Amino acid sequence: MSTPVPKTPGWLDWHPDPSTPAFRLPPGAVDTHCHVFGPQRAFPFAPERKYTPCDGGKDRLFALRDHLGIARNVIVQATCHGADNSAMVDAVRASGGRARGIATVRPDVTEGELKRLDAAGVRGVRFNFVRRLVDASPHDDLSAIAKKIAPLGWHVVLYFESADLPELADFFASLPTPLVVDHMGRPDVTRPADGPEFSRFLRFVDAGDVWVKVSCPERLSVTGPAARDGERHPYTDVVPFARRVVEEFGDRVLWGTDWPHPNLTDHMPDDGLLVDHIPQVAVSADLRRRLLVDNPTRLYWPGEAA
Repeated sequence: MSTPVPKTPGWLDWHPDPSTPAFRLPPGAVDTHCHVFGPQRAFPFAPERKYTPCDGGKDRLFALRDHLGIARNVIVQATCHGADNSAMVDAVRASGGRARGIATVRPDVTEGELKRLDAAGVRGVRFNFVRRLVDASPHDDLSAIAKKIAPLGWHVVLYFESADLPELADFFASLPTPLVVDHMGRPDVTRPADGPEFSRFLRFVDAGDVWVKVSCPERLSVTGPAARDGERHPYTDVVPFARRVVEEFGDRVLWGTDWPHPNLTDHMPDDGLLVDHIPQVAVSADLRRRLLVDNPTRLYWPGEAA
């Protein structure tokens, strides 16, 4: 049993007492972007990690799921665990069919290992291009991984920053799988939502089999979590960007909490407030149903899709 390593200085622990949302999620709602961190005594963090998080294991995640009224989760492998998917797979298996997983694998991953992950509930791999989190993202290695997972019907989850899209777009288009983009490609929300940079991102989405998570307003916002006029309308500067994605790509949008919210140092979001952000970006019951239920069911539980 390993000795726990203190978390990275300056980090905030996940919100211990999330509020009860005013917005009631529709039955079958899916959180398509969350993580588990350890607990490190059972699942040590990778030696090569760029950060050391607080513990945030499956029991805490499932308690939040039930508190918020979420039906199911998609648990995304966190970079602090490297390519050891044990904690994520353990959580997916413990969910009783109520979770799917997104793995991190290396180019030498075997067909047998991929089949074992598939049987456990994994449905994709994540490629991380955020420079502060990874040393390099070699395209040849990632192409090899994408070719190995394509026969399984998996997809590739992409994490990148909008400023880097021009140099990455051709590589992304070459991948032989559907693509799912984390956090709207991390746009600069101080620029116009109808401006050239975000419009370029939307053209990229429009050109291929690309899905978008309208997640993580707490990471993108400059105005922050302050409510407007005493109402639960935080992160208002992110709303025009997310609303545009939801309205233009209603059948290819997803939502997630990003719990336990890694790498945050200024404020830790109230997950109840993140749920109340949803009606601000998906303004009709139809759009909310597609965002929260229909789309993620079609992608992760296709046998149940209407």
